[in-house]
Amino acid sequence: MKHIFTGNSLDRGDVERRNEDWINSNSKSEDARYLTMSDLNPLVRLGSNSSAISWKAYTDVEQFVEEDGDLIFLGVKNNKPHFVMDLPVDKEKFTNEYEDFVDARSVATELPGEEAGILAQARAQLEWHRKTQYCSVCGCKTFSIRGGQVRQCKICKVEHFPRTDPVAIMLVYKGDKCVLGQTKARSRSGFYSCLAGFIDQGESIEEAVMREVKEEAGLMVDNVVYHSSQPWPFPYSLMIGCYGEALTETIVLDEDELVDARWFTKDHLRTALAGTADDLTVPGRLAIARYLIEKWVAQ
Repeated sequence: MKHIFTGNSLDRGDVERRNEDWINSNSKSEDARYLTMSDLNPLVRLGSNSSAISWKAYTDVEQFVEEDGDLIFLGVKNNKPHFVMDLPVDKEKFTNEYEDFVDARSVATELPGEEAGILAQARAQLEWHRKTQYCSVCGCKTFSIRGGQVRQCKICKVEHFPRTDPVAIMLVYKGDKCVLGQTKARSRSGFYSCLAGFIDQGESIEEAVMREVKEEAGLMVDNVVYHSSQPWPFPYSLMIGCYGEALTETIVLDEDELVDARWFTKDHLRTALAGTADDLTVPGRLAIARYLIEKWVAQ
């Protein structure tokens, strides 16, 4: 099972990252390739049926490279080092009828699988660097080392590492029906999806599934089974997809979390998956929730 944002084909270059001279010199080499982004949206070559990342050479981006700026190394492919950089305001230099900065969510399904995976890595890392400019221990400025894999405080020398937030996302079923919920953001569109929530510290995946379902929908769950996972770079989560069997049926809604949650039959979901249900919209192919629903309906 390969989800959108998986399939990253880069060797992330753990050994190379330990050599700052290698990173610096290769960032300026003729083999270097740059993924340029603006407001976390990638520069893309636009096609009628598909799109692709528009990789740039160092000479294309040299004027935007800051002497003391953070250098974010993504990895190596075919002996070519790949980097990502967020462009300043004058991004128009790169936009034309063939190339533009495109919303990362909307373009991800149009990119080749491996490029969507690279986009996930690049976007998540840029977002983390944006939010980790200052040390959480002493409050002083941090700087990037190991090609962006670490930020270190200039004063207390504490190292900060990119974070990945684990999220349990689960399809809860009982017989031939399952529970889907509706958030406030989608309350008027008839959009329903799997229940989900962040995994707490000191909590297993199974425990998180059971706790989140009980908190959000008041249902008791058992027989939790892992299905698959998906990087989700908004901003830097890992969606851990599971199935869980409901032991109870009465939904008690947490209105701070959800606008609605209800039981849906497989027949109802088949029409929603086909796009022919007037009253129900389910997630598209960008999200792991779609695949959890599809697999369960097909069983």
